[in-house]
Amino acid sequence: MTRKQVIPWLLSGTDLGEHVLEIGAGPGAATEELRKHAGRVTSIEYSHAFAAGLLERIQSANGDVLQADASALPFPEKTFSAAIAVLVLHHLKLQELQERAFAEVFRVLRPGGVFLAIEIQDGWLQRIGHIRSTFVPVAPSSVPRRLAALGFSSVSVDFLRGAYRLRALRARNADPS
Repeated sequence: MTRKQVIPWLLSGTDLGEHVLEIGAGPGAATEELRKHAGRVTSIEYSHAFAAGLLERIQSANGDVLQADASALPFPEKTFSAAIAVLVLHHLKLQELQERAFAEVFRVLRPGGVFLAIEIQDGWLQRIGHIRSTFVPVAPSSVPRRLAALGFSSVSVDFLRGAYRLRALRARNADPS
C-alpha cells in the first residue's frame, strides 16, 4: 500500500531534488520507493532497533540510515532538497516536539526545498490503533499557521480517506529571522 498508493499521492507533482531526508523511516516501508525518486536519501529513525534493522536490510549506494531524533536533527543548515515524513509526526510525544521537528526541517532544508508529510486525522479508530504507542494528532487546520510561523511558504493540506498530505516550501529568498 505504501509503495503503490501512499508514496505516489505524497510525491504527486513534486520534484524532490537530489538529496532527500526521510524522517522516521521505521521498518522502511517508504525507504526503497523514495530512493527510486531521488539521487540520495538519508533516512533517520528514532528507534535504534528499527534503524539497525533498516541499515542491515537496505544497503544501496544512494542512501544512508542513521538513528536520530526528528526534533534535534544532526545535520548542518540547508543540507537537503526535500524532507519527507510518512505517518511520523503523531508519534512525537508532545506538541512542543512537533514544533521543534518542524523548525528542524526548516533549518536543514535548502532555500526552495520542499517538506512533505502524510498524517492521519484524529478519531476513535486511530486512538484505539495507537493504544500501545504514542498518538499526538496534528490537526490539519493548524498546519498552515504552524509552518508559516517558522518561515515556510505555499503551505497546502490535501485529504484522502482519513489521511492528509501537507506540502510546504522553504522560500528561496526569505528567512523568518
